[in-house]
Amino acid sequence: MTDASMKPWTSLIATLLLAACASYSGSGLKPGEARLDEVQALMGSPAMRWQDADGSVQLAYPRGPAGLDTYMAKLAPDGRLQSIANVLDQQTFARIHAGLTKDEVLRLIGPPDHSRSVYFKARDELAWEWRFREIYGNPARFVVLFDASAGRVRGTMILPERDDRRMFRIH
Repeated sequence: MTDASMKPWTSLIATLLLAACASYSGSGLKPGEARLDEVQALMGSPAMRWQDADGSVQLAYPRGPAGLDTYMAKLAPDGRLQSIANVLDQQTFARIHAGLTKDEVLRLIGPPDHSRSVYFKARDELAWEWRFREIYGNPARFVVLFDASAGRVRGTMILPERDDRRMFRIH
């Protein structure tokens, strides 16, 4: 193929990659303009949805279990997008404290990676886990520990993500 014949393909691939990025994070949506149907057309169906008494709506878009982001889209009572942001960060984690309910945690950071949720019978403790990108960009895990009977947060912790494949290296 010549450079001239590659140009249309290069443009097409670049356009598809940009569209994929926009649908992943909703970056192409404009606050104050975009409406619910546009959010869902670009990002898909949300994993969770909350409707407030004032008519505002919050949508959760987790991009895991392999992804490291959960986007929360907030729509005003008039149906227009107010904001969209990745909530798996230190600022949001700092808002999770002892005494919050499971529903309150879900509302802050969306659904956990249920394949990694664990119940510890001896402590009557439930651990929910989220993968995220820590401040230096490395993958890590945020864990919320609940009193399983009361359904309330006992504590939280951040763990570095380790590569289990390193444990089985053959020399």
